[in-house]
Amino acid sequence: MGIKSRATSFDAMEASEPSAVIESISAVTFVTQNMSAATSFYTALGFDLARGGGESNFSTFRAGLQYLNLSVEIESERELSNQALWGRAIFYVSDVDEIYRRAKRAHLKPSFAPKDASWGERYFHISDPDGNELSFARRIPEKS
Repeated sequence: MGIKSRATSFDAMEASEPSAVIESISAVTFVTQNMSAATSFYTALGFDLARGGGESNFSTFRAGLQYLNLSVEIESERELSNQALWGRAIFYVSDVDEIYRRAKRAHLKPSFAPKDASWGERYFHISDPDGNELSFARRIPEKS
């Protein structure tokens, strides 16, 4: 006897759709108003600058096999809207506590110390100079 599952509209859609799948995120792009401050922040956290830099309008950092991009947006050139600019990227790292200590040594201000979450990750948050939120996380191994 097997477990029966209820068919959903997604099941029908999946059967009729091509078999292409989303494989991964290639890059995340955050907007900054001060590239020099932003590149200093990300470099202090240990991101490797691939191109651009403090004087550039666009910079790219390596994040494992993916990338983190920064793009300059001057507030006076942006059309004013009711939409706030905000984003969050979650980076899996080998040692959450060491990344936290690195941020503290660089006099950056994490939102809180690393903690274990109910969903099975150890993590902490920190915001960049433009208010974009970064989460550094690692899966907590299941106990046998």
